[in-house]
Amino acid sequence: MNEKKAVLAYQLPLESRLSIETALAGHFNLTFQHDPTIFQAEISKRFYDIIFVNYQPKGGKMPSLLEEVRKQTPFTPVIIACAANDSVQIDKQLEPIIYDILRLPLSVGRVRRAVRLALHKRQQDNELAYLRRTQDIVYSFERIIAESDSFKAVISSLKKFAASDATLLITGNTGTGKSFLSGTVHYNSPRRDRPFIKINCANIPETLLESELFGHEKGAFTGADKQRIGRFEQANGGTIFLDEIGEIPLEIQAKLLRVLEDKSFERVGGNKTIKVDVRLITATNNDLPALIAAGRFREDLYYRISVLPVHLPPLKERPRCLIPLARKLLEKLTTSLKKSSITGFTPEVLALLQSYDWPGNIRQLANTIERAIILEEGSLIGLSSIHIPELSRTATPLIQVTEPLETHERELIIKALTENCWVQKDAARCLGISPRALNYKIKKFGITHQTWRKYKKE
Repeated sequence: MNEKKAVLAYQLPLESRLSIETALAGHFNLTFQHDPTIFQAEISKRFYDIIFVNYQPKGGKMPSLLEEVRKQTPFTPVIIACAANDSVQIDKQLEPIIYDILRLPLSVGRVRRAVRLALHKRQQDNELAYLRRTQDIVYSFERIIAESDSFKAVISSLKKFAASDATLLITGNTGTGKSFLSGTVHYNSPRRDRPFIKINCANIPETLLESELFGHEKGAFTGADKQRIGRFEQANGGTIFLDEIGEIPLEIQAKLLRVLEDKSFERVGGNKTIKVDVRLITATNNDLPALIAAGRFREDLYYRISVLPVHLPPLKERPRCLIPLARKLLEKLTTSLKKSSITGFTPEVLALLQSYDWPGNIRQLANTIERAIILEEGSLIGLSSIHIPELSRTATPLIQVTEPLETHERELIIKALTENCWVQKDAARCLGISPRALNYKIKKFGITHQTWRKYKKE
């Protein structure tokens, strides 16, 4: 978290230059330029967090220089310095990059305040560009359901790891809470007041993933009609969570390794080196050592991301957590679905929940409870509202189907896919699980279909 930000100042008088040095030296890397040609070269080859420009309307070159700033680095705040009697005229196209106008001579206090507020605004603008939904989760280790000894040990480790800046690798089956716990680590770390950016690497096409992570310059590829800030740049100072890291292509793995080692990268299609200070948390349900052996994952990257490894046990190995977790989910979901009249589960349903293995883990449990809330008309969730395809119910006790569970599960998935024209999203809804859980099962059982794009490529 000690990476210095870069400030570029153009044609400032000596007195104001000394004020900037006094205000920012030691905390920022400062560059002063007087030649317009060198100034343009600087903004084209290197990324700056703040740019100061001495506005001289009679010089004739100022509008063109500001236009060049807008083209090269449209998200960098520009602070205009001008004489007290100058009237600053800014074209509307240039207004978005102009953060503030300060009168000469610049004072130390005004420089510090302007820089602090400009960086804060830039951070907020970046967050708004990606974080479209409000966060309704309160991340607190104390509020996590951890009744089983295996999970208590996990939470104890994560509490210690939260205070560190080292990279963290969370492994575990689909639906075990990797994404949620990554947020808990961030919001209990020294970076809690800085950005927390999540990205699921499996949900983004390979051709777009590099741009998503590192951004791109205008014209970098077909459709790149403007510059875009990537997730790493937007997370600067905070934490970035890469879910399903095992799905990242080898070429991008090399660039990710450089970010971890040098804290720098270039946007796609660009040559400016951008410095970032982020903590990386990764997660996967893949066997990364097996991927390394198969040549699909870099061994050096594996060792860099697994400084602090944590494995989340599946829900079936946390039996004492299940009922408290189900009640917590019921409380949350009845509130969001506006069905506060439902207050609990019948004893038969509690027995059913406890007897099932929950291969989809917490996500499957949450989906099952959500569906039951929608269907239930009474005050307690009853058996008629619970849908778990792998179990057959006669009465109490509950009887599991006699054929092997995995065989039965595979047949149910194929049946649901067939009935829904092999559309995975619709089949997942029919099965009462999430599309991601279904995709995991499809891979697990080796189910394929000729209409699926990824198999056409093969």
